[in-house]
Amino acid sequence: MRRAIYLDYAATTPVDPHVARAMMRFLGTDGTFGNPASRTHRFGWQAEKAVENSRQEVAELIKAEPDEIIWTSGATESDNLAIKGVANAYADCGKHIVTSAIEHKAVLDSCRYLEGQGYEVTYIEPSAEGIVCPEEVESALRSDTILVSLMHVNNEIGTITDVKAIAAITRERNIPFHVDAAQSAARLKLDVQSMQADLLSLSGHKMYGPKGIGALYVRRNPRIRLEAQMHGGGHELGMRSGTLPTHQIAGMGEAARLIEERRESDGAKIDFLSKRLLSRLEKIEQLSINGKRTSCVSGIINVTIPSVESESLIMMLRGNIAISTGSACTSASVEPSHVLRALGMDVEAAHSSLRLSLGRFTTAEEIDYATEQISGAVDELRSISPNWLEHRKRIEA
Repeated sequence: MRRAIYLDYAATTPVDPHVARAMMRFLGTDGTFGNPASRTHRFGWQAEKAVENSRQEVAELIKAEPDEIIWTSGATESDNLAIKGVANAYADCGKHIVTSAIEHKAVLDSCRYLEGQGYEVTYIEPSAEGIVCPEEVESALRSDTILVSLMHVNNEIGTITDVKAIAAITRERNIPFHVDAAQSAARLKLDVQSMQADLLSLSGHKMYGPKGIGALYVRRNPRIRLEAQMHGGGHELGMRSGTLPTHQIAGMGEAARLIEERRESDGAKIDFLSKRLLSRLEKIEQLSINGKRTSCVSGIINVTIPSVESESLIMMLRGNIAISTGSACTSASVEPSHVLRALGMDVEAAHSSLRLSLGRFTTAEEIDYATEQISGAVDELRSISPNWLEHRKRIEA
């Protein structure tokens, strides 16, 4: 039986074997299993050293200082801490927040929660190609704006936001700027000094590290104030209490180191495979690509296939080819992708869209087989689609 093919790297990445081995050193009686907050014995000292080494690795990945890295349980918590933490800390300066309509649900739901607490949120509409324009951000700013929160790379269509241009606008007005970099950390070079981001969210499991661990970069100069959302011990400079999971942190640190080490080779491979995938998918009649390809990362490809219901296509693949209809965080919903709808796509087209995402362990053979299977499933579904049959009749008439 053929091994299943994984083309859903935007949902999660497999843990790199080097990362798994690094994590194992911090589990069990033979490992460094101590509590990093235990300051009275070597078990705790060793664990604390491992945590700080990983903090250094993650800081180097984004060109930050180690004391600007706050450990969290993942990008969702990082987004919540950044948005709610700033909102609470700066409430005396205003209650207006700016974000976009195509953000991750962790950002959108945090903003909607704050709306229920008396805050006002402006949701910028992207262009039809999925671009959030700096000019739109600037026009949305007000005297009472206390935060702008935008993702660097969109998790569904792969478009890149010009965060550097937006940061120049927010910095001039002394407005904190939060960047969700969960999808970009493994795909683009990150430099918080050049970007001028004030807060930046990272996720371990989107960069070949373990699930359950993430980080929030919090700028120290000029200092960004945050009100803690979790209490109970004052860990992480008082911003995020809780016993630190040494093995997961070690895994994220090793994952960050490997990204720096393999950036060029991974990037070249994924770029090559993305072009190979697109060249084969584009042979499907009337298929269209969502998102501005000249402003997209390699490895995240979203397509619409008319007269093919995406859920039906996925069922025909019988789980042997892992692709998705959108963000894994909203896959339980029968509603069409909020990202595609924000681009102006109608419900039917949104329900006919698929996301394919590639990564470090994808092979050319997998691309060729997957596209062959997808094309076959499309042909079979269209053969029983009244809309497609009518379309063919019109062409042949």
